[in-house]
Amino acid sequence: MSSQPLLQTAPGKRIALPTRVEPKVFFANERTFLSWLNFTVILGGLAMGLLNFGDKVGQISAGIFTLVAMAAMVYALYTFHWRAKSIRQRGQGGFDDRYGPSILAIALLAAVIVNFALRVTVGEKH
Repeated sequence: MSSQPLLQTAPGKRIALPTRVEPKVFFANERTFLSWLNFTVILGGLAMGLLNFGDKVGQISAGIFTLVAMAAMVYALYTFHWRAKSIRQRGQGGFDDRYGPSILAIALLAAVIVNFALRVTVGEKH
């Protein structure tokens, strides 16, 4: 047997070897996407309940919750495609998004605050 290495390169030169992406990475991306869609369906169901069985304040809140649910759907779809593209191109960077979930949580909190504020102000008039 030879004691020489299989790949000889100049000192300091790096060789780019193809990396294998495990199928579970693609499935994890899809599972995360489906989890986000599950959240949006629940939020949309809440909005539909407010729309059908609520008063004027409930209808306004239903519209706000519907907008937040649609924004979450668009965010989930964009993030899914961005991560899938990064995985296909074997991106070595992180696949996490630090700002999207925070922005959606703030929007959801704002919708709840508007709902309570409308309920308090309209409730005082009656």
